[in-house]
Amino acid sequence: MSTPAVVAAVDGSDDSLRVLDWALDAARRRRAPLHVAHVRQYAPWARPDVLVAGPPEGEDDPVLDQARARLEGRVAGGPVEYLGLDGVPAALLPGLSATAQLLVLGSRGRGGFASLLLGSNSLAAARDSECPVVVVPRPGREVHGEAPAEAGPRIVVGLHVDGPDEATLGFAFAEAALREARLQVVAACPWPARTWLAPGELAPPVIDREAVESETRALVEGFLAPHRERHPRVRADACVAAGDAAGHLVAASKDADLVVVGRHRRRLPAPARMMGSVTQAVLLHAASPVAVVPPSPPQG
Repeated sequence: MSTPAVVAAVDGSDDSLRVLDWALDAARRRRAPLHVAHVRQYAPWARPDVLVAGPPEGEDDPVLDQARARLEGRVAGGPVEYLGLDGVPAALLPGLSATAQLLVLGSRGRGGFASLLLGSNSLAAARDSECPVVVVPRPGREVHGEAPAEAGPRIVVGLHVDGPDEATLGFAFAEAALREARLQVVAACPWPARTWLAPGELAPPVIDREAVESETRALVEGFLAPHRERHPRVRADACVAAGDAAGHLVAASKDADLVVVGRHRRRLPAPARMMGSVTQAVLLHAASPVAVVPPSPPQG
């Protein structure tokens, strides 16, 4: 059985060249083929109601030519396939994920408004793809987190203690193993707001904060145990903090190699796929690339 490919979505922008570099590195680490895909939304030869798997004979795709030039001399031993597709990127890119192990794209492409932090195609791919999606942001995003106390490669993963997803943790541990990186596991525990009894007088907290954090840490260690057993060389450090999960993950993205977050499981009566507010906030604001992992299939 052939190894599923790493797919890089390109559009000729500087962003997509960074995507290409990231995807090439990921393919090398996985010893997987690299597929470079360009979806031509406004191809002059395409009918709007027909999807074409390439330009007419004799016509070149300058975006794919640019990708070939970028990869020239850098691909040693690994196969590269170039895919030219015509249609709507938000629909076709998730379709490519059905047979891929990873889909990589930029946070914004050529289209859209310059003020947007996250493009519609990136959002659709992260929400709808069947494989994990890595969104590579533009350089220069500033976050207000502290610099990591320890140098070296670092992967960050968000853990929702009320409903942890094994696929998200599994991807994060596997990625840390591939990169020989430390894994920082961020788990936020909600803390009830303090209420006012009278002007200038706060009610004492009903719950012991230290007890809540201690119980949360015990739950986290239990969730991590089977993954540590499968990846004994990965050092996983649990970070339990009260407050906003998205804020903690964005702060931790400073100087990180990757932030890994999960996607909401589909629930009735909302059959459509959902991103989740924490995942969307991390995509919008993280300084590092962000991997969005689809949920594990339901058991039974």
